Parts: sequence; structure tokens; C-alpha cells
Amino acid sequence: VEADENYTGRVTVPVLWDKKRSTIVNNESLEIMRMLDTRFEEYANDNTLLPDGKEDEVDRVLDEIYPSVNNGVYRAGFAESQEAYDEAVDGLFESLSHWDDVLAEQRYLVGDELTEADVAMFTTLVRFDEVYHTHFKCNARRIVDYDNLWGYVRDVYQTEGVGETVDMSHIKEHYYTTHHDLNPKEIVPKGPSPEFDEPHDRDRL
Repeated sequence: VEADENYTGRVTVPVLWDKKRSTIVNNESLEIMRMLDTRFEEYANDNTLLPDGKEDEVDRVLDEIYPSVNNGVYRAGFAESQEAYDEAVDGLFESLSHWDDVLAEQRYLVGDELTEADVAMFTTLVRFDEVYHTHFKCNARRIVDYDNLWGYVRDVYQTEGVGETVDMSHIKEHYYTTHHDLNPKEIVPKGPSPEFDEPHDRDRL
């Protein structure tokens, strides 16, 4: 997976790029995740994010979190009316509360194994307090205000190989300097800097 080596602008969406044909194969994050998990076995280790027998459950959770959480923050941030914003934010925080309750009883979204659903949820939650809470006006609560979601984010972040993929300074610079209608002066806030390395104690689940 590589961006076009001749591209010099900012990448705003995930892209699966065919270097031989010099063309985009796919730019839908959920589909790319599934491709990488199921179609690149020769490059993979023995781990999978789509455990046998749990495919339907993983897909069910992905279908639940995508419109309300993953896309919900964007629907709120780019809403063009109060009604659209209110609907997106209400749905977002209802969903976050639901999953906070679920995670009180189990370590991950689909039980005791890390799956594609957790990757999808994590990518939104890890950015939430630093970006979406302020930039997209998703400010009813922060993720650190949720007992279980906050521990869950730290748990996934501290999973081997995950934390090193999170470059928060790059994430913040991208969001706050590319949406000129939302932040015309391109000022990047300093905080709040959640401590993702703090102990989480979720392995007890």
C-alpha cells in the first residue's frame, strides 16, 4: 500500500494504489481493511482481524458504528444546518454511550478478540478529543469522560504495532489546516493531549 510517489499534496483519504498500472484500486477504508486482512496472506503473519465464525458479527458491528460514529463525526462537522448537526451529534453520542456499556462487559467490540471493528472504531476514537471534539463541534463529551471507551482506546493503542502508527501532530495539522471553511486561519490547538500510554487494566476482561 503506497501513495503515488509523484504525489506531493496532502493525502486526505486512504488509498490502495496499483503501482504497476498507476491507478487507484480502492479508496474506501472498510473495503481496503478487508482486502488487507483476507487477500494478502503471503505478506501477513498468523494473526487475523476477521476470526473464523465471527465474520457476520464483525460485519454487523461495522454496519452499526460506521454511520453513527465513523461517519457521524463528519456529518456533524460538515453539517449545513442546525437540524442536520443536531441529528448527527445526537446519534453519535447515543452510539458512544451504547458501546461504552458494551465495553463494560467485554474487552473488544466483538468479544475477546481484536477485529476489524476495533480498528474502525479506534481510528475515530483516537482522534476524537484532539480533533473532532473541537474542530467538528462534537463536544457533548470527550472520550476521556467515558470509563470504558477511554480504557478501550488505551488498550488498542498499546497493542503491539498500533501506537507507532498514530502521529497526532500530523493528524491535527491535517484537520486544522485543510478545512478552511471550518478553520480559515489554520490555527492548530495545543491540547488536550490524552495520555494513551496510561495503564488500562482491560486485560482483566
